[in-house]
Amino acid sequence: MVNVTGTSPSSLLPDIPVPSASYGSWFPSHKGMIILGILTGYIASSIFFLKFPTLIHRKKKQAFKCTHISHRGGAGENLENTMTAFRHARSQGTEMLELDVHLSLDGEVVVAHDGVLTRTAGHAGRIAETNFADLPEMLESLSVCFGNVNTARASNADRRMPLLREVFAEFPTLPINVDLKENSDVLVRKTSELIKEFRREHLTVWGNARDAVAQKCRRENPNIPMFFSIRRALVTLLLFWTGLLPFLPIKEEFFEICMPSIFLKYVPCSLVTTCIWLAKTACL
Repeated sequence: MVNVTGTSPSSLLPDIPVPSASYGSWFPSHKGMIILGILTGYIASSIFFLKFPTLIHRKKKQAFKCTHISHRGGAGENLENTMTAFRHARSQGTEMLELDVHLSLDGEVVVAHDGVLTRTAGHAGRIAETNFADLPEMLESLSVCFGNVNTARASNADRRMPLLREVFAEFPTLPINVDLKENSDVLVRKTSELIKEFRREHLTVWGNARDAVAQKCRRENPNIPMFFSIRRALVTLLLFWTGLLPFLPIKEEFFEICMPSIFLKYVPCSLVTTCIWLAKTACL
């Protein structure tokens, strides 16, 4: 066939764009690859050291492990923080007593949860303003703000607030968790002296939900195991979710936080429903 126009057949075809040979838009850039590699290595190393923390941290030595702890001596079964409650808890096979302490006006370390005497004894005033010998007996029944029991009643005539010294003397080998309820240098010092006097630094855990009190305990006697303050517990949870936890040392020995169900008891149902609805909406 003769080409009478003098043009080549290829010139009659429309221009078709040829795909570019560059794949830069398909794959991360050089900087993106570096960032992706660093992030992948960080996540992998965080998971690895979270699984095997003793490769970079010294394992904490604990003299005991507890699965049964009697809060305030078992406040749902007897009057809280009484010798009767502590004895009953031991008879039930508890592995640790949990109790609270305040300082009386004459400098005694008193086992009691409330610093104000209204709920426990029905009297106005505070433990810090009263000598130990003048402290009133507790009421025959006390309200319980946790668990399935609303009221605990005295099982005998023992309604006296004991001294921490008495508890240490009667339970020399039983682990005890001591919650210091006052931000007091004297209370911290006297509690530490009692723990050392009864040679139970290895059998006692102490601290408080307030970080200021917990720090005083650490400075006073770093040999006594501590539980987490609220601030430290929240920081630890944040470090866990960001992957930083395996790389940072933890000073505390026992992770102790309140159950969310306790707080929810004091929140109106409408507010709880609203919070749940907002949480579900945010996840959509």
